[in-house]
Amino acid sequence: MFVGALEFDVLLGDVRSLKQKRSVVRPLLADLRKRFEVSVAEAGHLDLHRRALIGVAVVAADGAHVRDVLDECERLVAGRPELELLSAHRRLLGPED
Repeated sequence: MFVGALEFDVLLGDVRSLKQKRSVVRPLLADLRKRFEVSVAEAGHLDLHRRALIGVAVVAADGAHVRDVLDECERLVAGRPELELLSAHRRLLGPED
């Protein structure tokens, strides 16, 4: 079993309130869940209206599959015009960890 985790630090565009932030972040989370069948949540910067920390996790039998899914998730987030991807940190745990 392999477990992959990806953490995105994103800067949101023209967002002036936490309500507007939710209107950007919620569709992104739903899109990641639907397209890639991953677990995803807003995991940080909860009180900041222009920043979001998004966590993605995936479990699979093959490490290459986990890496591929995380790569696709990163491409999707990086390609969203309403936000700027500031950083992405990845962790992969395998059977020997």
